[in-house]
Amino acid sequence: MAANFSEAQIAAIVKEVLSGMGSTTVKEASAKRWDSTQYEGRALIGIYDDMNAAIAAAADGYKAIRDMTVEKREKLITAIRELTRKEAPIMAQLGVEETGMGRVDHKTLKHILVADKTPGTEDIVSEAKTGDNGLTLVEMAPFGVVGSITPSTNPSETVICNSIGMIAAGNGVVFNPHPGAIAVSNYAVDLVNRACAAAGGPRVLVASVVKPTLETADFMYKHPAIRLLVCTGGPGVVKAVLSSGKKAIGAGAGNPPVIVDNTADIAKAGKDIIDGCTFDNNLPCIAEKEVFAFDCIADELIAAMKKNGAYMLTAAQANELAKVVLVEKENPKTGKTSVTVNRKCVGRDAAVIAKMIGLQVGADVRCLICEAGFEHPFVQHELMMPILPIVRVANIDEAIDLAVKAEHGNRHTAHMHSKNIDHLSRFAKAVETTIFVKNAPSYAGIGFGGEGHTTFTIAGPTGEGLTSARSFTRKRRCVMADSFRII
Repeated sequence: MAANFSEAQIAAIVKEVLSGMGSTTVKEASAKRWDSTQYEGRALIGIYDDMNAAIAAAADGYKAIRDMTVEKREKLITAIRELTRKEAPIMAQLGVEETGMGRVDHKTLKHILVADKTPGTEDIVSEAKTGDNGLTLVEMAPFGVVGSITPSTNPSETVICNSIGMIAAGNGVVFNPHPGAIAVSNYAVDLVNRACAAAGGPRVLVASVVKPTLETADFMYKHPAIRLLVCTGGPGVVKAVLSSGKKAIGAGAGNPPVIVDNTADIAKAGKDIIDGCTFDNNLPCIAEKEVFAFDCIADELIAAMKKNGAYMLTAAQANELAKVVLVEKENPKTGKTSVTVNRKCVGRDAAVIAKMIGLQVGADVRCLICEAGFEHPFVQHELMMPILPIVRVANIDEAIDLAVKAEHGNRHTAHMHSKNIDHLSRFAKAVETTIFVKNAPSYAGIGFGGEGHTTFTIAGPTGEGLTSARSFTRKRRCVMADSFRII
């Protein structure tokens, strides 16, 4: 891992990448250098005007990869990893410029994490069973062409992570990126194709469209060549994919709670929670969203958070901020209104969000924290921004009860800081999340500073969990009856 990549190094790389353009701002320069079909005047590979053409290209790619050995397939993946590491700062910068969300230094590290810890062909393992009646071989086969929906929060990271896993499984891939992150997502599609072609693969193995919409997504869902659908996004698109009638993998939303009890290393817990909550400005779906702290250690925990870049809001400031970062939205079909996050605030720096209520904070402030009651909207809604509410609780029973309710049954991710094995076990059993992180920042749950592989498609709704190459395969059985057993 390149976790020791300094901000100064990243800034220097980005400056070099965006230099020499005669523009007054990075944003203006970036807009001149790239869009959803080209970068620096170079046409992006694998980007098509319509979804039908994109699917056809991915189908041709699938036919090409079917004829390759697993060893050759792994060479393609190695090339993708190498190019991803090389161009991680470029994609990080482009992602921030296009979406307005996150941080360049953290997005750079996320791309390197994907390059280093996304499983390849080693994840595809065959099984054999012998007995009196012969030999049965079970192999993990590709589906064919996979249709993938990707988000705006981790756009190019998800494209590359999914591409590695899906190619390792032997599939071709067509993407329908989030409309708010088309250019950087298509840049990642181009990167995968460039890497594969340079390593001897087909010119187009993964494909996308110039202008992804709900209509292009619907076309993809219904196309007979698409054998598997994979969706990383909000509840609406996950529901659409699961209603398609096809095999689908759905990675939905979460609202990860954190419990800190009276046995925890409070200084470490305060640092870990702020580090996790502020990683890429809270865009990862696994990031800490609300804290339930034992009352007897809450003051000490808050002090530890302040030492690590947190700014404590007053109750009045928190309530005022809630009116800014959460807005009412009307459903045009039903006429009913619901509370949702203000997209202008998602993934923004803490100082930018604070300024929205006239609050000036220093550049060292990474997170806005506040004390809140359980019903406060900061607790109940997944904000995806560096705002962290802290709820005081009397004991472990109250902590678990409220944390499970705040998670809203998403069964995505939960965290706990404790040295009490009974407390840890009770919470893990009660919350039933796909990821449960103990005594570490949230990102340890996807292999960054923790063991295990990484993914940005965490399929709680459909049960695959942290997806990898094997998730994108189907089992095929070959039976040789009464033969080929040597015992």
